[in-house]
Amino acid sequence: MCYVLLYPISKFASGLSCLFLRVFGIKMNKETSDIAFGKVDLDYFVQSSIDNAENEEELDTEVKIFQNALDFSNVKIRDCIVPRTEVVAVDLSVSLDELKNRFIESGISKIIVYDGNIDNVVGYIHSSELFRSPRDWHDNVKDVPIVPETMAAHKLMKLFMQQKKTIAVVVDEFGGTSGIVSLEDLVEEIFGDIEDEHDNTSYVCKQIEEHEYVLSARLEIEKVNETFGLDLPESDDYLTVGGLILSRYQSFPKLHEVVQVGPYQFKIIKVAATKIELVRLTVLE
Repeated sequence: MCYVLLYPISKFASGLSCLFLRVFGIKMNKETSDIAFGKVDLDYFVQSSIDNAENEEELDTEVKIFQNALDFSNVKIRDCIVPRTEVVAVDLSVSLDELKNRFIESGISKIIVYDGNIDNVVGYIHSSELFRSPRDWHDNVKDVPIVPETMAAHKLMKLFMQQKKTIAVVVDEFGGTSGIVSLEDLVEEIFGDIEDEHDNTSYVCKQIEEHEYVLSARLEIEKVNETFGLDLPESDDYLTVGGLILSRYQSFPKLHEVVQVGPYQFKIIKVAATKIELVRLTVLE
């Protein structure tokens, strides 16, 4: 998909490079011309555009896409997943009516199916199968790729194309289910946010006082830092505000507990059974 979308632009740039070289009397054979505009050249072009732009708003959309495409080779699946706690799934034992209700409640088109517990995924079922009035819905469960969270995102995209799939289950080093990742999640890494059925647009991210903020625990640290000009510590071990808190607290904090991370003080103001939902952040002077 990326190749198809970016090919016309790169081909045009390559042709333009060749034209300039011919104008200056530099001869090129076919083999040389085919690689006249490579990844290094594209990286240089993108970096020059970024350096010359006074602010992020001045960067062209095409430049941002090019930069994301270059960075995509370094993205791991764990950077893109919908976490385990947010995966909509059903057990093989549920009735057809229960399955229909799950689709209605969640509003999504694909539901993961497991046997016994979510660490034993057997596949997924699409809502369209229910319109065929199946006698036994289990016959319509489709296989789903199971991939490690350390897998490169571009390799999973290739796998999706080869197997004609759009969703995969992600497992950790112990074989437990970490979450799921869809084709849309991978495409977002290049083209930016795409609103899909797994997105939660109700995340809270607001400043209430000069040094106080209310944040959803699922917000990415990088986004919070960029939005408010903060310097919350980032790490490969976590991506979100909740992940930062858990990594420092080393256990699950209770409601109204306070977690100190350097000059940043997090107060837990809303929790669910297995996750932090909302925090109040105070930046201490």
